[in-house]
Amino acid sequence: QLQLVESGGGLVQPGGSLRLSCAASGFSLDYYTIGWFRQAPGKEREGIVCINSGDGTTYYDYSVKGRFTISRDNAKNTVYLQMNSLKPAETAVYYCAAGVGIRSKVVPAQYDYWGQGTQVTVSS
Repeated sequence: QLQLVESGGGLVQPGGSLRLSCAASGFSLDYYTIGWFRQAPGKEREGIVCINSGDGTTYYDYSVKGRFTISRDNAKNTVYLQMNSLKPAETAVYYCAAGVGIRSKVVPAQYDYWGQGTQVTVSS
């Protein structure tokens, strides 16, 4: 059974940092493109970053480029999202997702497997 489990969310002050984890079971992450998405209350789910299968090249949406970093640990079958300089507007549920045949795109409909999400709240 393919499963993704996110962790690492929580409450952080503006300008602070968090590291999210996305642990996979039932499949090897390096054969899939893994994306991170977020959804704020009343808003559509948006893609922010992905790491491509195989070569591990990455794509960042302009809104997070330079502040967020995605990485993959094949030995642990886990993808990480380091988030720095967080802003209150980035309060949302953060999801990771896996898809095949995707390169450098974070369109939610293209991803097949999703985690349950982890809440990130940026507030003083």
